[in-house]
Amino acid sequence: MKRSLHLILCALAPLTFCLPQATATETSLVFEAVGTAGQGKHIVLIAGDEEYRSEESLPMLAKILSQRHGFKCTVLFSAAEDGTITPNDGTSLTNPEAIDKADLFITSLRFRTWPEESLARFEKAMDSGKPIIGLRTSTHAFTKNRLDGFGKKVLGEKWVSHWGKHKSEATRGIIEPGAEGSPLLHGISDVFGTSDVYEAYPPSDATVLLRGQVLAGMNPDSKPAEYQKKRSSDKQEQEVNSPMMPVAWTRLNQTDSGHTNRVLCTTMGAANEFENESLRRLVVNGVYWGLQMEVPLKADVTFVDEYKPGFYGFNGYRKGMKVSDLGLGKAMPGEPNPAPTPKP
Repeated sequence: MKRSLHLILCALAPLTFCLPQATATETSLVFEAVGTAGQGKHIVLIAGDEEYRSEESLPMLAKILSQRHGFKCTVLFSAAEDGTITPNDGTSLTNPEAIDKADLFITSLRFRTWPEESLARFEKAMDSGKPIIGLRTSTHAFTKNRLDGFGKKVLGEKWVSHWGKHKSEATRGIIEPGAEGSPLLHGISDVFGTSDVYEAYPPSDATVLLRGQVLAGMNPDSKPAEYQKKRSSDKQEQEVNSPMMPVAWTRLNQTDSGHTNRVLCTTMGAANEFENESLRRLVVNGVYWGLQMEVPLKADVTFVDEYKPGFYGFNGYRKGMKVSDLGLGKAMPGEPNPAPTPKP
């Protein structure tokens, strides 16, 4: 009897290694692919900003991409040695070795000052032509180091200014005339976000997908704002929504070594904005496009685990939250950062 039980257990043991699961290391997350739709591709998502809660949004996106679309995903963080997430530590990047194994990057970074080893790995990956999706503050991902110009050089824009009024004028995404047939816009409509429109002037080689209509309020049904605004580019005034600023675009960036990055950049991307189904779908579509795979007509972007993100804001991160708190089957601990009280 004991021998039979032993044989049964030995036969079943290998099967446990075939079950789809996410593994949590002390300071980074790995979500193994479910199924083969992702064709063995590995996505590395890098969270590192003080304001827009990338430590909350990127694990959620990684879960969708791994569990719904079959991509292996690794999420890197700004975190202490014990795994406590530290968004304000611009020097920190966990498990930088994973950068070398990426087929595509999703970044949500702001003014990072990584160690030389991490900078060198990321610079090498970009120069080799790896595709990248840059979210919100990734236009100004680095500061005080040689990658300070990354936003302008690779994504197509740097930090310019807040075009809409911060925390009081939300954004409605308007599809650029002529872009309606883009595979990147498959299944996308009713794009809305509570972060303000950034002033942005992507280069002539960029293809604009969405423009940001500045709203006179913070709700999806708020009316378009109407006032004059002076551009930083030439100091001339214009109606704030005429023309509207680009909030999502693609480009093919030629690297110094002769390779090509397929780039999707959106200046939207606060964690709470990814409650918008279309914004999640834009990122998922961007992964397929970046890897030169067929984009689904309507990609499945339903949440894998409960998602209750905080509102953006400095020092609004969940204090004491650890990387291991964000694994598969887990909801974020604690209460989210609340939205500000609307002005009367």
